[in-house]
Amino acid sequence: MNMEWLAGAIDYGVIGLLGVLSVIVVAIGVERLLYYRSVDIRQVDDIKALELALTRKLFVIASVASNAPYLGLLGTVFGIMLTFYRMGQNAAIDTAQIMTGLALALKATAVGLAVALVAVALYNLLQRKAKVMLLEWEIAHG
Repeated sequence: MNMEWLAGAIDYGVIGLLGVLSVIVVAIGVERLLYYRSVDIRQVDDIKALELALTRKLFVIASVASNAPYLGLLGTVFGIMLTFYRMGQNAAIDTAQIMTGLALALKATAVGLAVALVAVALYNLLQRKAKVMLLEWEIAHG
């Protein structure tokens, strides 16, 4: 069984998916921030409707934040599997080839962690902003 496809699966599959997810997270974050700026809480009559509107789409950011490290870890497992496969196929494998394979594996983990860090920070920022707006509504409406 040839496992060379794993190199492409790591680069284009795992890291590519993480890249797409990071773009989605940032796009939702920007959209939410622009929405928060446009909301006039004095014009809103129902706090539950306001809460729904403010927290819409935040679950996507939370889901990416919690799962991106696992996607990166999956890429790491694939990379280590590929490295061991190459070592098994070539008994005289060079140390540089082993290190290159492990670097590819760790690249996936690093990207997963970077995406998760951005998503967590953005989620916390948006959650805080939504909570402040809800409290301001309660203060304004007694």
